[in-house]
Amino acid sequence: MADRSKRERSREAVREAVAQAGGLEAAAPGRATRPQDPITGELRRRDVLPLLVLHLIAEAPSYGNQLMERIAGMTAGVLSVNPNTMYPLLRELERRGLIEGSWEHPERRTRRYYSLTRDGRKEYERLVEEVRPFLDSVRTSIDEIVREVYGS
Repeated sequence: MADRSKRERSREAVREAVAQAGGLEAAAPGRATRPQDPITGELRRRDVLPLLVLHLIAEAPSYGNQLMERIAGMTAGVLSVNPNTMYPLLRELERRGLIEGSWEHPERRTRRYYSLTRDGRKEYERLVEEVRPFLDSVRTSIDEIVREVYGS
């Protein structure tokens, strides 16, 4: 290992992190290829977003824009969620009976606040257990990259 430069070791650590996070994905056949960020791409695929939404709604009833802002703040912008992702997710969670929505002012349909249902609490607890190993592997990979590059 002493024969390899710090740069080579750093590149290897990054390759390992990418591999652990699921690699770079190719586009579907016939579509232009666009590399996906291996970390945030996996965060989106591994039920992390539903976990965060259910977690935040369990703390207090919340509305879509508030959830997007809190997730962006919690992840320091690493996981940014746009309305085209958030609102279909909220509708799907509501359709599945995991959350229930109510309008802040029903006559004007301003903000729709979502609350966790009993089934939503069960699903939240399931996701807490299921997603943890993935999050631990991401943390371990990032810690290794930081140790390798910065020596701390």
